[in-house]
Amino acid sequence: MVGIIIASHGEFADGIKQSGQMIFGEQEDVQSVTFMPNEGPDDLKAHLEEAVKNLSSDDQVLFLVDLWGGSPFNQANNLFEGHKDNWAIVTGLNLPMLIEAYSARMSMDKAQDIAKSILGAAKEGVKAKPESLDVVEPAKKATAKAAPAGGKPGKMTYGLARIDSRLLHGQVATTWTKTSKATRIIVVSDAVAKDELRKNLIRDAAPAGVTAHVVPIKKMIEIANDDKHFGGERALLLFETPEDVLTAIQGGLPVQEINVGSMAHSTGKVQPNKVLAFDQKDIDTFEKLKKLGIKFDVRKVPADSGDNMDAILKKAQNEINKGK
Repeated sequence: MVGIIIASHGEFADGIKQSGQMIFGEQEDVQSVTFMPNEGPDDLKAHLEEAVKNLSSDDQVLFLVDLWGGSPFNQANNLFEGHKDNWAIVTGLNLPMLIEAYSARMSMDKAQDIAKSILGAAKEGVKAKPESLDVVEPAKKATAKAAPAGGKPGKMTYGLARIDSRLLHGQVATTWTKTSKATRIIVVSDAVAKDELRKNLIRDAAPAGVTAHVVPIKKMIEIANDDKHFGGERALLLFETPEDVLTAIQGGLPVQEINVGSMAHSTGKVQPNKVLAFDQKDIDTFEKLKKLGIKFDVRKVPADSGDNMDAILKKAQNEINKGK
């Protein structure tokens, strides 16, 4: 695996490393190096050399650095000079860049290939509201936001169907969209479809090149059974609740597996693990989905190991019974 070293002035490197883990999960072979006000170039060089040593291999190393020409870049560049064939440096460090690097090294084993691949995501991550402030040319803006046109031959396929009470957020917009290879994100919810504010926020949160939609459950069932809607495209479906999933599947939505990612805690719910909370209605709904032959992939992010849904439901049921 390509090793990644994040380097910055101050504690930025530590902070963005933590942010990346929140979105993409724990990562191996990632080191952060900070250059503090009381340190000099020799201290920074020693930190970078130590970071390289702490990687499982120094054959392929990618440095993600905050500022071109700054001390972290200069010292990383000194080390790079002895490894020009295999190492790479990218400056302008931001979170989209880091997440893209994590994703890219799942399929790429060369640091320079990853460096080349992440530049687009790093640049596309810089946007402004209102959009009139964006200096990107209108044609490029339209291209970046447009999804592949509908009307292709064949039915829409499903890269992922996920239950997430937060719907479209960072982990979904970056990691799950990429790993599922989705060309469309569709939030399936009667409640959200009636809420113009939430609909607009969801549309704005879509990653570059992917369009997000919000549709009622009945409309989703129609889309699933009509080739004219997004024919040939690959969808990532997002549901707020298991009850919405059950209604959609009973109505004919052709999915066989549900990714259970996040169910927020609220009054009357028990929380058998860190990210999932249930009431009796939720437990009963999952049992009905099981009887329909639906499989469950219980993961917050793709890098997580899957949890056992039966064990989680059993624990939740026991906690509810104790509270009666």
